[in-house]
Amino acid sequence: MMMSGAARLKIHVNQVNALNVFPVPDGDTGTNMNLTMSSGMEELQRRKSSHIGQAAEALSKGLLMGARGNSGVILSQLFRGFGKAVHDFETINAQQFAAALQQGVDTAYQAVVKPVEGTVLTVARETARHAVSYARRTDNLAELMREVLSKSVETLNRTPDMLPVLKQVGVVDAGGKGLVIIYEGMLAALTGEFDQPADLSETEASIHPLGESLHEAANAQSMLATEDIEFGYCTEFMVNLVPGKVPGYRFEETKFRSELEKFGDSLLVVADDDLVKIHIHAEYPGEVMNYAMNYGDLTRIKIENMREQHSHILLANEYETTYASSQSEEVLQEEVPSLDETRNEPVNSQPYGFVTVSVGQGISDIFESLGADEMIAGGQTMNPSTEDIVQAVRRVRAETVFILPNNSNIIMAAQQAKELVEDKQIVVIPTKTIPQGMAAMLAFQERADVEANTATMTETLGKVRSGQVTHAVRNSSIDGMEINEGDYLGIMDGTIVSAQPDLLEACKQLLERMLEGDGEIVTVLTGEEATAENTSAIQAYLEEAYPEVEIEVHPGGQPIYFYLFSVE
Repeated sequence: MMMSGAARLKIHVNQVNALNVFPVPDGDTGTNMNLTMSSGMEELQRRKSSHIGQAAEALSKGLLMGARGNSGVILSQLFRGFGKAVHDFETINAQQFAAALQQGVDTAYQAVVKPVEGTVLTVARETARHAVSYARRTDNLAELMREVLSKSVETLNRTPDMLPVLKQVGVVDAGGKGLVIIYEGMLAALTGEFDQPADLSETEASIHPLGESLHEAANAQSMLATEDIEFGYCTEFMVNLVPGKVPGYRFEETKFRSELEKFGDSLLVVADDDLVKIHIHAEYPGEVMNYAMNYGDLTRIKIENMREQHSHILLANEYETTYASSQSEEVLQEEVPSLDETRNEPVNSQPYGFVTVSVGQGISDIFESLGADEMIAGGQTMNPSTEDIVQAVRRVRAETVFILPNNSNIIMAAQQAKELVEDKQIVVIPTKTIPQGMAAMLAFQERADVEANTATMTETLGKVRSGQVTHAVRNSSIDGMEINEGDYLGIMDGTIVSAQPDLLEACKQLLERMLEGDGEIVTVLTGEEATAENTSAIQAYLEEAYPEVEIEVHPGGQPIYFYLFSVE
């Protein structure tokens, strides 16, 4: 079933990629889900078994190691929970299959700090709920799978009514569509041919471009002003459970979670055997940890003052980092590299090292000049996998390795990689853009300790405005802005601020927005398609309109984006 689902997804990758909120050529949800599933299939083939539980375990591990982007990580969590539910079964019936779908949803939701309605999580949840109910009426797995597919299509069609950004653009969720396609393949494996629901053709007609940035858009809508933060300290730590440490305190996850809710919000508790991961936003972190110490010993303590994070973007980054960390923490106990895998790794010979995601030779050269040890090729159209990042980290001969994802869709994979490396301290700086990554590296101080560098580099992200110029791949209308296919789009920190048929005019409008208020340094990174004539014109415009601004121009060599701009 899973191989059929993966095969069908592979056929429809471009269809899912076309579903993008913004009409720019970087819609990669389908690619990420496909590469994630392909990794799962490779592990499934390598560890072939007729035992459902063993096969599901192999699939889960493969999905985890190959998870790319938000959609890939969420997909890996859905099937991780499914695998746990069927672990002991050699074969399963309809009721057990439905229960496994539900456990997959539970696992994914447990890992998400603030689940957003109208995303792939909603499609998976409503589908699993219906499956559990319908399984009481049938023992036929194929019949149940038809209901699963039908319900997933129905829920997918309702996602625009749940998430305003979808209705504005007139689209459905891309991740949800990818999941529907997987379900189609699973049904085909049971029936021998794809049994199309009666309303599926209407569904296809209703689908318009939508992208992976759904989760990012939702996060942006939920950002708070600094003064609105009620609980000021982001507190994370782990508890190594010690039964009987304090008489009368016996660990029960539900009760433990309920007690911690009294101390703050954004609570996440993930328990796995004798280890518990806690994340909470609290006003008095000491009280949280004092309570938790009744159950065991504390480790990996991290406390950050969120009121010092001056921008809404950094607050959104905090949510993304927590989201990814929670998913990674669940697999910490069973996905740790073996001694055989690490025995031949190089000895750590320096205190600090850097792994950064780059796109374009010029950008890689800049990162190298700033001190990066490993550059991973990646970006919007090709996100590196968790395993790619793990391997890069292991090649760095340093005690502490900073990872700079430089793309919001890679942060989760970086956090997941962090928990799979035990012999080094890993710090993920949640950089969303190439300019943020460069600014973070410039802020690094060799003589400062890890905590101080982490705080300084993270704070620097809020002082950088990032811009990029690409072209529209279709007609669209966003926030009242009419966009025609072929227009040049100026995008500032993820928001389209200009759409012009002339490249130079689009660049001018974008730079004008980026330089509103203040700005001392403008950095221009030229892409593969940038011409010397246009670059000179941009530089002349800046010199005339903003004579007080320092201008730096570097060859970036990046595809898709004619120019990348940063203002500091």
